Amino acid sequence: MSDTSAPSTASEPIRVFILDDHEVVRRGVRDLLEAEEGIVVVGEASDARQALARVPATRPQVAVLDVRLGDDAGGDHAGIEVCRELRARMPELVCLMLTSFDDDEALFDAIMAGASGYVLKQINGADLVSAVRTVASGTSMLDPRTTARVMARLRGGPADSQPAEPEQPSVLDRLSPREREILELIGEGLTNREIAERLYLAEKTVKNRISAILSKLGVGRRIQAAMIAGRLRERSS
Repeated sequence: MSDTSAPSTASEPIRVFILDDHEVVRRGVRDLLEAEEGIVVVGEASDARQALARVPATRPQVAVLDVRLGDDAGGDHAGIEVCRELRARMPELVCLMLTSFDDDEALFDAIMAGASGYVLKQINGADLVSAVRTVASGTSMLDPRTTARVMARLRGGPADSQPAEPEQPSVLDRLSPREREILELIGEGLTNREIAERLYLAEKTVKNRISAILSKLGVGRRIQAAMIAGRLRERSS
């Protein structure tokens, strides 16, 4: 099957790794991808631990990761944590998240973990192949409807968070210039390692700074800090 959008795949096939705790799903995705010219599946895993051990050894370009794994395979959103860890170790790796559930929170977390794409398992085969090729080319692949919801949340946040909006300027005053800089990079979806490289800091220093930022902002999750960063960008634009 030819694909004019990826002319180099004949000489340099796209290397793909698959994580899914259901064997039938893994086999189906593998067979689908390997039937395509210019794509080769270099490995697969059924749980988070296997994926973290095997992906660095197989050096794929694209990791297709199931968002939700069974309790014995890692648990809910384990695929997102795998994405976060792999992206920290291998910044060049692109991750395509695959899920059965249209879940805004999982989508937010996947974006903040550095995922390049997020598609539902209801996607047809041709579109999944296209999604793999798209993220492999360096282009983000996110469903327009879910992306619109993310942007709406980043701009205004959920309704129950709006009363806290007037407090944000005074809360942000607690941050040092460096912490504000890190907050902006969190909002861009950079991993700890990428922030460290951008700012010429040790990765441990970045991790400690982020913990301090979350504490000063009064939030418990990285995605909540990213939402605040998104609102700041919206105000300044």
